[in-house]
Amino acid sequence: MSEANPTTIAARRVHLGTAPEPATVEIVDGLVARIRPFDGDAGVVLPDDAVLLPGLVDSHVHLDEPGRTEWEGFATGTAAALAGGVTTVVDMPLNSSPVTTTVAALGAKRAAAVGKLAVDVGYWGGAVPQNLGALRELAGAGVVGFKCFLSPSGIDEFDHLSGGQLDAALAELAAFDGLLIVHAEDPAELHEHGALGTRYADFLGTRPGASERSAIRSVIEAARRTGARAHIVHVSDGAALDDVRAAKAEGVRLTVETCPHYLTLDAAEVPDGAAEFKCCPPIRDAANRELLWAGLLDGTIDAVVSDHSPSVAELKVADFGEAWGGIAGLQTGLTAVWTAARRRGIALETLLPLMTTGPARIAGLAAIPGAHRGVIEVGAPAHLTVFAPDEQHTVDASALEYRNAMSPWHGQTLHGVVRETWLHGAPAYRRGEGVLARGGRELLA
Repeated sequence: MSEANPTTIAARRVHLGTAPEPATVEIVDGLVARIRPFDGDAGVVLPDDAVLLPGLVDSHVHLDEPGRTEWEGFATGTAAALAGGVTTVVDMPLNSSPVTTTVAALGAKRAAAVGKLAVDVGYWGGAVPQNLGALRELAGAGVVGFKCFLSPSGIDEFDHLSGGQLDAALAELAAFDGLLIVHAEDPAELHEHGALGTRYADFLGTRPGASERSAIRSVIEAARRTGARAHIVHVSDGAALDDVRAAKAEGVRLTVETCPHYLTLDAAEVPDGAAEFKCCPPIRDAANRELLWAGLLDGTIDAVVSDHSPSVAELKVADFGEAWGGIAGLQTGLTAVWTAARRRGIALETLLPLMTTGPARIAGLAAIPGAHRGVIEVGAPAHLTVFAPDEQHTVDASALEYRNAMSPWHGQTLHGVVRETWLHGAPAYRRGEGVLARGGRELLA
């Protein structure tokens, strides 16, 4: 494609910065080449009810391949991302097998991804007791940072860190300014259980908010001691944000994320035996949910990401004690959160950075050549989402792109429809037609 004949897409509302504005985006060789005033004769002109967004970034996705491809995989997971307006994801080091805690395991994951990517994909490594002291080597192989657990992960081969091991990991990463992302639940505050029955409240009682608050304080203290960068994944306890605010004000190098399920669902409304709602940490009550929204609006929360963690239906048994804990939310994240935001009078431009530039910063995508940073700007990859914010749709789990058709939003009527997603300057997904092209690229730090 030459400069004389670029692809052009125009809209009355294009999200270029703090507010939508009329604009035309010119694309050359998959990159944004120029942004100019709205041109009604552009190659593609969006209808007035649609807005042009930068492609979303989701830095917390379990694609599960290799090893547990029957749960999810690169082909189905990245297709779901495209359908949800997401153009870049970062894959978690579990629940694949092998887990991504060695250079060889990263190589196995990269080999499994070949030819399957519908979006750009980066990789997190894992920090476990067995690989402490070797994190720099794995960083050198291309992972964007390291995931750890402070309580059992649910995957036998991915052990959690003790308090002393957390300090050791952070000190090791501080030496080369690496990032540790932490599943923060204190096992001392969790209640051991077996079968619990079908009442969600019984499961919720086993994982109180105190476990998150205790673990987050431990991370803050360790990050303060070591000077390392730390990130708390999937914060579900709104009361924990007070400690986060204080740590950030003090200058501790800390970021946090929350997820669509915590912002939109309510523990009191979880049906009996509906294990598609089970995750760890758990969905809490409506009052807690409002604390999370307050943290989102005041800037305490840095990102909203899916923690897409599906499984086969056979593991989602009706007993909340025995069911696999993980929610499938990659395709529905934008519309679920936008519906809740719209109801609260929150503008789309307020929400958008939390699902674009926020996750991109956490994953350090700006340091990776050719990576999308969640913006529409000259020189950036032309990753674009055509979104109709006022159009309604009813979620049908069986129509989602996941390998396993489950969703806690099944049957809900949501505002917002992703009509089309562009990747590297070309349409890659269209509603009603599905995935048009698999042009996703690998992102190595």
